[in-house]
Amino acid sequence: MAEVLTAVALVIVIEGVLPAISPSTYRRAAMQLGMMSDRTIRYTGLSFMVIGAVLLHLVH
Repeated sequence: MAEVLTAVALVIVIEGVLPAISPSTYRRAAMQLGMMSDRTIRYTGLSFMVIGAVLLHLVH
């Protein structure tokens, strides 16, 4: 359980880095994301999930 909470905490920290360092860049990225099709966003998300799962498997 501690590992899961650690992973969630790291995700939250990493997600907060860009808006903390450069809010304007974060805003621009969010607007570009809003212009992408649902299909592109879905495939990007699935790709990141697969990459993360493979990395997790390699680490453990």
